[in-house]
Amino acid sequence: MTAADTRFMTLALALGRRGMGQVWPNPAVGCVIVQGDVIVGRGTTQRGGRPHAERVALDQAGDAARGATVYVTLEPCAHTGKTPPCADALIDAGVARVIVATGDPDPRTAGQGIARLQAAGIAVDLGLMRREAERDHAGFLKRVTAGRPVVTLKLASSLDGRIATASGESRWITGTQARRAVHALRARHDAVMVGAGTARADDPMLDVRDLGDVRQPVRVVLSRDLNLPINGRLAQTARQQPVWLCHGPDANPRDWQQAGVETLACDLSHNQIDPLSALRALAARGITRVLCEGGGHLAASLLQAKLVDELVVIHAGVALGADGLPSLAGLGVRDLAQAPRFRLDRLSQIGGDVMQHWHPV
Repeated sequence: MTAADTRFMTLALALGRRGMGQVWPNPAVGCVIVQGDVIVGRGTTQRGGRPHAERVALDQAGDAARGATVYVTLEPCAHTGKTPPCADALIDAGVARVIVATGDPDPRTAGQGIARLQAAGIAVDLGLMRREAERDHAGFLKRVTAGRPVVTLKLASSLDGRIATASGESRWITGTQARRAVHALRARHDAVMVGAGTARADDPMLDVRDLGDVRQPVRVVLSRDLNLPINGRLAQTARQQPVWLCHGPDANPRDWQQAGVETLACDLSHNQIDPLSALRALAARGITRVLCEGGGHLAASLLQAKLVDELVVIHAGVALGADGLPSLAGLGVRDLAQAPRFRLDRLSQIGGDVMQHWHPV
């Protein structure tokens, strides 16, 4: 591989990231088509998952795709769904070489896309910037291989880990710029998830605001008994932006269904919604990336079950003291060896606040 190959694949990855949160249930793929050293086509998977990135780039390239090199962040699909296979589209366009960052584990493709290209006489190279591609496609890959979406847990708190004062006041601990960054996080995820306590206390909208025309995330609430206000903002806007309620097997969801809410019966664990059962229910409906915004009990249950794939912590420059509401409920940690551990990936200052990104050790 050459430096030019790396440069073009870097561009393909950047294009693919534009689709995060916008293209589920499909992966956010990026594609670049190069003739000589000139880019003749570029594409990203379009909102809702179609058309695929390769089709967009081929349409842009037109006849210039013949004999060209294609850089794509995920193996071109080999199955016929609502659109023809991308592998066939590349063959029909007469491209000479395809460089693929990582393979597609979906059994409908799983090496068949590459094999089809090679059988047509197209040179295929696999693995350029594989690690970066697997990070970008982690939600899709985990949904296919593990049956659940990836989970980002966001904790926004005071310096001493509190999310509200003793009286329950919480608006606003973090600043305007940090809150805008949270909206950007929401836009890059397929769903935003909270627990029933947060839904009752905050009556949140959980939407993306002030970021232009974006596909709004599905709003998910975990509530064992569905003891939520039917006149709350989530229920009142369910027909405009999806609301899904994960509930226990004995709850009666009829009123919520009549309000336009999708209800998902889930298993219980320790008399609460089992978080893995809820995540599997979301994955079965196409969700690949979930942003959890609390509350403390849901956050703790995800950490205890080792279901947090990324931890985003926003600290504001204020201290609320031990009588404030903690960002996490009890984890039952008896010794340090039991404590969930994370490694710092990056941190940044956002206005007067600090945002940290952590990954499990």
